[in-house]
Amino acid sequence: MAIFDLHHPWLFVFGVLGNIISVFVFLAPVPAFRRICKEKSTMGFQSLPYVVALFSSMLWMYYAFIKKNAILLVSINSFGCIVETIYISIFILYASKQARRQTVKLLVGLIGVLYTLIFLVTLFPLNGVLRVQVVGWICVTVAVLVFAAPLSIVFQVVRTKSVEFMPFTLSFFLTLSAIMWFGYGLLLKDMCIALPNVLGFFLGMIQMLLYAMYRNVKPTSDLEKKVPEHVITMVTVGNSEQIHPVKSEDMINKLDDVAADQPSDDEYNVSPPAPVANDHAGGVLAKVNVPQPLETPVLVVCAA
Repeated sequence: MAIFDLHHPWLFVFGVLGNIISVFVFLAPVPAFRRICKEKSTMGFQSLPYVVALFSSMLWMYYAFIKKNAILLVSINSFGCIVETIYISIFILYASKQARRQTVKLLVGLIGVLYTLIFLVTLFPLNGVLRVQVVGWICVTVAVLVFAAPLSIVFQVVRTKSVEFMPFTLSFFLTLSAIMWFGYGLLLKDMCIALPNVLGFFLGMIQMLLYAMYRNVKPTSDLEKKVPEHVITMVTVGNSEQIHPVKSEDMINKLDDVAADQPSDDEYNVSPPAPVANDHAGGVLAKVNVPQPLETPVLVVCAA
């Protein structure tokens, strides 16, 4: 079995290339986090992809340690754990209270509870080959779920004919990474490493194909429709300089009541400097566009 030892040249080549390419995949969110640091806000981004990536890297590290002779698997997932921890720390630093609480809950649930449970259940009751097999198939299950996550982005691309949230570079490196780790697992005769990357390869190919199809196609929706907006109706009555957001129905009812008592429309002043439309009762409607949180690119890393 010396041909499948770590020193086998092709096994070493696939492992090293897998490490190099996976580093680029792990570093893909760096521009987003530089923007977060610059704006001092998470801007609607979600922490879920990074917590899941940390959880996945920790599982593969555990698997590599108990399997032995998988030093290249240990190296890239060690790097992944460090990078994802930095991402999550930055996110927590600049997140709102609600987003911070959600992130902490995810960390406690996935890392503190689920990972610890997997570690304890497989470390003490199981041993030898059985432990390796059980942990390996747990890693396969998690990897398949992680690889399946970008399907929502794929459906969004097909629906909107826009590749805005599916950058070609990330899809390309994900495909290369899947090829390298599939070859590594095949040469190592480890189906737990090879199988998930078959799905990763096909998913990456689908993403690149969609990018080629829609990269020059204008989205089906107008530019205004691409950024959903909340409409806040504001009204000023009398000489008051205060502006209060109200529901449209409530505002109309109130203006009807006020219009019955007010003979002139001159008493209704517009506080916003921008031109606005007058309502039928002499009130003033102001439309304020509040952009929805930014879409969060789905980060998929399966360095195994």
